[in-house]
Amino acid sequence: MPIFGQVLGIEGTAWNLSAAVFDNGLVSLVSQPYKPAHGGIHPREAAQHHASVMKEVISSVLTQPEKITGIAFSQGPGLGPCLRTVATAARSLSLSLKVPLVGVNHCVAHVEIGRFATGCQDPVVLYASGANTQVIGYLNGRYRIFGETLDIGIGNALDKFARSKDLPHPGGPAIEQRAATGRYTELPYTVKGMDLAFSGLMSAAKDSKAPIGDVCYSFQETAFAMCVEVTERAMSLAGKDEVLLVGGVGANRRLQEMLSTMCEDRGAQCYVPEQKYLGDNGAMIAYTGKLMLESGCVLPIESSQINPSFRSDEVEVTWKAPAPRPVHHDARTSPATTARGAEAIIEFTGTTASKRRVSKRYRVPALDRRLITERTRAEAKLISAARHAGVPTPVMSAITSDTIIMERVQGKLLTHGLSTTDLKEAGRMVGKLHNAGIMHGDLTTSNMIMRDGRCVLIDFGLAQVTTEIEQRGVDIHVLFQTLESTAADSAVLKEAFCEGYRETFSGAEEVFSREHDIELRGRYL
Repeated sequence: MPIFGQVLGIEGTAWNLSAAVFDNGLVSLVSQPYKPAHGGIHPREAAQHHASVMKEVISSVLTQPEKITGIAFSQGPGLGPCLRTVATAARSLSLSLKVPLVGVNHCVAHVEIGRFATGCQDPVVLYASGANTQVIGYLNGRYRIFGETLDIGIGNALDKFARSKDLPHPGGPAIEQRAATGRYTELPYTVKGMDLAFSGLMSAAKDSKAPIGDVCYSFQETAFAMCVEVTERAMSLAGKDEVLLVGGVGANRRLQEMLSTMCEDRGAQCYVPEQKYLGDNGAMIAYTGKLMLESGCVLPIESSQINPSFRSDEVEVTWKAPAPRPVHHDARTSPATTARGAEAIIEFTGTTASKRRVSKRYRVPALDRRLITERTRAEAKLISAARHAGVPTPVMSAITSDTIIMERVQGKLLTHGLSTTDLKEAGRMVGKLHNAGIMHGDLTTSNMIMRDGRCVLIDFGLAQVTTEIEQRGVDIHVLFQTLESTAADSAVLKEAFCEGYRETFSGAEEVFSREHDIELRGRYL
């Protein structure tokens, strides 16, 4: 078995060119960021910057070339011109030093360096950076994406808002500083199941007439609450009790605080790497490259093309031991008297279930009250509308501002026994729901119960009345993401769902086409 020594890693997906050498720990790390004269990142200018300082950066860390046993580089996702510059340098070094080349996924590298730096084992990962906002978890040999932004990354949203207010680049630190003296003013909050969107929030913040401190505070509170909510939903779905925050936006202390509060309330652990490992850095490429090299992942020069849309779930993770599948317990399918989801506590008494939305300490109180009231009222209305459309839903008996009392649906959560037969039946019911002009909004396998061969839809807290193809596509996308992140045979299950959906919704093919478009949008923006 070969003995591997030091690995040189080069990161240059966007604004920062960075190189590092990694052995059993970090040997050296140097970064040279590109700083635009005005506006955001200009890809060609950034690539020219990287090319102009490449020799200086590499020379600073490559002090003992004879000890290098591999060259790792960021293969994607990222800005094409920047990626090409880094890949060219990596190939040249691989050939000149006569050592293997390793192409590293930028997103996976953030996760791995975070695990190394904090010691966490099997976390749900909130990856918040300029161009990416994703919630990621490991399953069956890959890092699966539970949810992600449907439009732009949170960092880009912060930067664009900052530019509109003549704040310096990068916008995140400037916004965090001004938010310290601000007060809450209402802004759009857009969470769609496991996914989220920032463009509406950003536009409203740009147009707001409130004092700049108030807008900065409210932008942060709203955007970060969205991220934490989706992270909590992924934890509930996957049964994991660790959260890891990575990416440049993770340096924001308020985001760290909100995520830590959520974990504390759930009895989970929250991990945040030290500052040097949060943003884009060469150490994460060198360390992940070393893991890959030691597990046999070598990239031939002729196959070393960049991939600007390289998704984390495309990477076969050969260096990580399988994580044990969580044991799920749910009062809907057991004698327990309570169950807890991401948003609510459900109490069971005989044949009755009382669903009470609980306050979230991580959310600013005004936003928390608004979401609880709006979602409770909307849920009751749409449960009734769906039932009238022929979709099995719980029968309600009473409603308050935060609680719905309804029948206890006895059966098997779809999450606990995925099969093609059940997915086909689920497709039929979702088709009926969409045919009635209702979008569920949180279409995960935890919100479907199989009872006597029929699929009962529950938890309409994010549902809305709409006939838009876009919203139907988002609904299906949420379910598909859930299947991909929790099931090894997701392709077969997705096809079974599609078969059932086609039976009850005549516009199915247009919706599936839109879902594919939505998936592509989630790639590096």
